[in-house]
Amino acid sequence: MRMNLSDFLKQKIEQFEPTPVVYAYGTVSRVGDGVVRVTGLPGRSYGELLAFDGGAFGMAIDLEEDGAGAVLLDTADVVSVGTRVRGTGRVCDVPVGENLVGRVIDPIGRALDGAPLEVKQYYPVERRAPDLVSRRAVDTPLETGVISVDSLVPIGRGQRELIIGDRQTGKTTLALDTILNQKGKDVICIYCAIGQKASTVSSVIETLRAEGAMQYSIVVAATASDSPALQYLSPYAACAVGEYFMEQGKDVLVVYDDLSKHAVAYRAMSLLLRRSPGREAYPGDIFYLHSRLLERAACLSHEKGGGTLTALPIIETKGGNISAYIPTNVISITDGQIYLESELFHNGIRPAVNTGLSVSRVGRAAQPQAMRNVSASLRIDLAQYREMAVFSRFGSDLEASTKKLLESGERLTNLLTQAKQLHYSLSEKTALLLAFKHGGFDDAEPKQMPSAAGALLQKLHEACPEAMAHIDRSGDLSEDDKTALLTAAGCAV
Repeated sequence: MRMNLSDFLKQKIEQFEPTPVVYAYGTVSRVGDGVVRVTGLPGRSYGELLAFDGGAFGMAIDLEEDGAGAVLLDTADVVSVGTRVRGTGRVCDVPVGENLVGRVIDPIGRALDGAPLEVKQYYPVERRAPDLVSRRAVDTPLETGVISVDSLVPIGRGQRELIIGDRQTGKTTLALDTILNQKGKDVICIYCAIGQKASTVSSVIETLRAEGAMQYSIVVAATASDSPALQYLSPYAACAVGEYFMEQGKDVLVVYDDLSKHAVAYRAMSLLLRRSPGREAYPGDIFYLHSRLLERAACLSHEKGGGTLTALPIIETKGGNISAYIPTNVISITDGQIYLESELFHNGIRPAVNTGLSVSRVGRAAQPQAMRNVSASLRIDLAQYREMAVFSRFGSDLEASTKKLLESGERLTNLLTQAKQLHYSLSEKTALLLAFKHGGFDDAEPKQMPSAAGALLQKLHEACPEAMAHIDRSGDLSEDDKTALLTAAGCAV
């Protein structure tokens, strides 16, 4: 049974260790659409919980000399002009700890899965990002199990990699596949749903449960029916939950789905607070909104425990326009982006990764040596194929070399096509790309590449399991392993 928000916050404040303090009261001077303006409330801090007469609670996000602007954390009808309000001396926080694993909570820590939640420790939702001295270089891969991503735009633990694309292009599916691929890899995964339909969030949770991923996952959800304040808090709360595990020396993956809705919620709050609008009516600090969140992703130094927090923010574009205001802001903050294109998606190429616009600025440094050996020329091969495919539309007479290039490029494109919830291990990805590079698929029809790849993997697992296991264990492709794989695949050594 979901606890009433006012009762929940009262319970949290009652558990707070009291210290002698002189309360100054203020008065609500304006209220509307979940936003209130308070006068006569000095000494408040940003993000502090405010208690209104009648049992409602709000959060101060606009501090002025003669008062404060606040957002209500629920749709309380007891707040009106003249209502008295006081500060609680406590900033908005979220529960953290091992007992959150496998649970579904909202941004202020209420359990949404019907079971009681025991809380021993809280973290404030707004925390400073680790400084430069506390970090180290990204050096460990975070494998998605998706061959096109791990070979072309690899992600390292502690990186911030943006997933961007139009609506219905597979952004959430790619993020979920990444979470599902962390099974057995000692990575805590946090899925943060911002402003989505409750049915969509339920579907994601059921997918995680069906695949056994809730054993190492946490879901932080603020649905479209929740107040803009809760939607605004949700990514910061999810990040704070992840920071607890990072500071324990663990590896954490946080998916923010999506920051476009987060920006819209913040814009609504800012306009209601009568802040000056800027480009596209967003407030002037919209860049800081996301930069202070994503900068909290880090790869901590060994002196700080060596934990990592990897961020996968999602941004939804309109009409493929990645040069819009919010997309360009987040692109400039992150360490690269995976661009999913609508045209590729509708042509059956899934995941619909546009290799020309997708990039990982630090992932190559964390890419396993085995994958680096077999994927070095992959991007160039795809670029040549795409360029030649465009020109081949204008002429029917093609040279033999051109036809061979087009056929090879089509095979490679279909090899990189992968069904959702199908995850390749490092050895499987290495073997497939190695076989392609040495002509192992030259006799296969381009459209039959997925089935040909499956048949080859089954054959390799039976013929040379030691080589496959060694690649997974060491991350390297030795000459003996290479010879064994090519021989089993029927390729020239």
